[in-house]
Amino acid sequence: MLDFVQQLVSGVALGCVYGLIALGFVLVYKATEVVNFAQGDLMMLGGFFAFTFIGMMGLNYWVGFAGAVAAMALFGMLAERIVVRPILGYPQFSIIMATIGLGYFLRSVAGMIWGTDDFKIDTPFSQGVLRIGSLVLAYDKLSVIAATMILCTLLWLFFNKTTLGTAMRASSENMLAAYYMGIPVKRVVSIVWAISAAVATCAGVLLAPITFIHSNVGLVLGLKAFPAAVLGGFGSIPGAVVGGVLIGVIESMAGFYLPEGWKDVAPYIVLLAVLLLKPEGLFGLHARKKV
Repeated sequence: MLDFVQQLVSGVALGCVYGLIALGFVLVYKATEVVNFAQGDLMMLGGFFAFTFIGMMGLNYWVGFAGAVAAMALFGMLAERIVVRPILGYPQFSIIMATIGLGYFLRSVAGMIWGTDDFKIDTPFSQGVLRIGSLVLAYDKLSVIAATMILCTLLWLFFNKTTLGTAMRASSENMLAAYYMGIPVKRVVSIVWAISAAVATCAGVLLAPITFIHSNVGLVLGLKAFPAAVLGGFGSIPGAVVGGVLIGVIESMAGFYLPEGWKDVAPYIVLLAVLLLKPEGLFGLHARKKV
């Protein structure tokens, strides 16, 4: 039973990271109907920024965290302006290839600047553990779960209780109608990309105590986060987080209880099973169409 609880907490913590990356996929897709396949690499770059500020420059953890989030928010706006906006309106395949190319570019630049070694960020939660009888839970995993809950709450408040958040939701529902109503759609899209990059950075920093940061970590985790977004219902913000947690828990349990090799396969088997029964995902809003 203790092993089950520990694996459950580990899976939820890892799933929270998947969920935050998937949240970036969903935010960009809802605003622009573009699937940003560089989302995982934005997480990787944000992690490296945090490592530079905290590990190399010696800044306080929270100051370095905030600096990395701010830097990546600006980078997200820049990426949208340079890479995506000029080709909006072109076939979706062109935009998808542009984001894939952006991912390759970011991995190459990260490899040239920081090298191919693995890096870890020391956090205030890296060493401590919570003991409940015989149960031992690491603070770093609990901190990831708590931070994800706080971040999701802040995003919910932002999108539902602020004027800018309302404008973003209006743009995601109907961009042309929002434009005619006087909403600065281009600016809103840039801000959505900034928020997406900032959320990805939070995922990268939260990931650091659990695993290492390296130039290919974004590609690996992006391939896990994208199915999480699909599982939750692509376009659903709560679904992205729930899908990420489910993928993380399934992966953790499969790695502990099933034979070697099932850890990476089990989440995709569950994803296929869910999509066969509910093609729109767990939280999808579109009804199944009969052909």
